[in-house]
Amino acid sequence: MKKSIVIICNLDTRGEDIAFVKPLIEERGHDAILLDFSMEEPPPFPGDIRTEEVAARGGLPIEAVREKYRSDRDAATNNQIRGAAAIVGDLLRQGRVHGVIGIGGGTATLVATSIMKQLPFGMPKVMASPMAAHPAYVGKYVDTRDITMHHTVLDIVKMNPLLRAQIVNAVGAICGMVEMTQGTNIRFDKPCVAVSSFGFGEMAVQTALGMLEEAGFIPIVCHAQGRGDRAMEEMIRDGVFHGVLDLCTGGIIEHLYKGNRDPGPDRLMAAVETGIPMVLAPCGLDILSYGGRPDMLEKTKHRPQYVQDALRVQVRTSAEELQQAADVIAGRLNSARGPWSFLIPRRGWSSLDKDGRPIYDPAADAAFVARLKEKLARPERVKEVDLHLYTPEFARVAVDEFVRLYAAAQEAPAQAAAAG
Repeated sequence: MKKSIVIICNLDTRGEDIAFVKPLIEERGHDAILLDFSMEEPPPFPGDIRTEEVAARGGLPIEAVREKYRSDRDAATNNQIRGAAAIVGDLLRQGRVHGVIGIGGGTATLVATSIMKQLPFGMPKVMASPMAAHPAYVGKYVDTRDITMHHTVLDIVKMNPLLRAQIVNAVGAICGMVEMTQGTNIRFDKPCVAVSSFGFGEMAVQTALGMLEEAGFIPIVCHAQGRGDRAMEEMIRDGVFHGVLDLCTGGIIEHLYKGNRDPGPDRLMAAVETGIPMVLAPCGLDILSYGGRPDMLEKTKHRPQYVQDALRVQVRTSAEELQQAADVIAGRLNSARGPWSFLIPRRGWSSLDKDGRPIYDPAADAAFVARLKEKLARPERVKEVDLHLYTPEFARVAVDEFVRLYAAAQEAPAQAAAAG
């Protein structure tokens, strides 16, 4: 069966430079659908999906889009994003899109990646752009989605042998993905458990994965570096996970104090609102990530620090900061619809937070625990264990607690039905 690849570009300023892309894809045996969202001028040749159609689907005639492009470019761009996303959505429902490639500069990258974000997990998505390595923008383009950014280095202007080589590579990437992809209908034969992880809790996480598998679950690791745990929250809301072993909850304090691993304001809320069972632990609450931030490193220079490299510097959190984090966590857990437990390892919360190391601060850790219990409506759900988090033994306790909560959650509907 032939597969179809949608090419998203603005032909008015880029058409002559990327005209060869469609036949290149077709030579691989795929259908290529050229979607043109041109806003500035009439294109030198029409796309398979014309910019007039895109504009109208977005709500404006193309003449209004071109006028707004000169006076209100943001409005014009948003119109084309709306229209193109709606059209690609139609193609998806018709089974006529199996991959998407965007090619162009800043505006094309914004339009194409905005459309890609609305496509399902697992669908191949490649953006070829000189913006792919721009530190201020790339996170916004990709966010939490499975978009592959291909850095062309050169601007997509006036085709030349160096630029052509990069575009050919990008086309090869999308064709290879489409040929090899398992598709978006990903099935699981066992309940899936999200597991938050990062390096300073890795031993417990890695050990827990095998234990979860032995208990009949599929563990899926989400890297708690900010976007990874935000993606975990989104996937919980999408119904991907049946429970969460949230050992690395440091994103809470990273958001409060603007660390590098800030996942945004909604950490924990997906599990709280959906009611899936969760076991939490405080890995990462003991540190703030301020690497590459001279202002914050200067501000906290009196505190113990752990320097991994120039971009990764961990600063010890204070008792006051931890109390603030406890207030936030308690407030969220108090509204949880499902079962939860918060495990506190008394001997330290990460590989950095142990006796004999500078980050170790049991007094600050104790201030967090006291405040958490004070603010929780169900303080008995905080369970202190005489272990260090960075151990297989702690992993065993965490997994056993998760299995217990999950089993109780499965039994509750049956018991309610029997009682009714």
